[in-house]
Amino acid sequence: MRLLQELQKDGRLTNNELGERIALSPSQCSRRRTRLEAEGYIRGYQANLDRQKLGLDMLVVISVTLATHNRDNAQRFSQLISGLPEVLEAYALTGEMDYHLKVATRGLTDLSRFVNDILLPHESVQHVKTSIVLDTLKTFEGLPVPMPHN
Repeated sequence: MRLLQELQKDGRLTNNELGERIALSPSQCSRRRTRLEAEGYIRGYQANLDRQKLGLDMLVVISVTLATHNRDNAQRFSQLISGLPEVLEAYALTGEMDYHLKVATRGLTDLSRFVNDILLPHESVQHVKTSIVLDTLKTFEGLPVPMPHN
């Protein structure tokens, strides 16, 4: 599990560097990494980009209520969302709202276009509520990897 913790912090670690951090040989690290990838524990590696340096200064949480609650409508909405690069994350929820979207845009003009030209006209959507993020208190830094009990 320490191997997963270290790779989650830095996926670019070589097997030599990883071995030094977790007290295993590079060949053991390589075998374990390959096994964890094959078993799906490690789904991939990616660079963590700076949203604001890319000009995506506005982060928004959008709550969406569907027009009707049936499988076809939910699938239409899912298909819409999956093709929108502005949507960073999307969650189906229990409770008052059906979905929460985490959206990044360059500013109010792009947000307005996203809501008024894409979300609201879509046949699956009944209601949209936007909340602009004022400050980020914590960002995703990795999953809590459970350690085995000794």
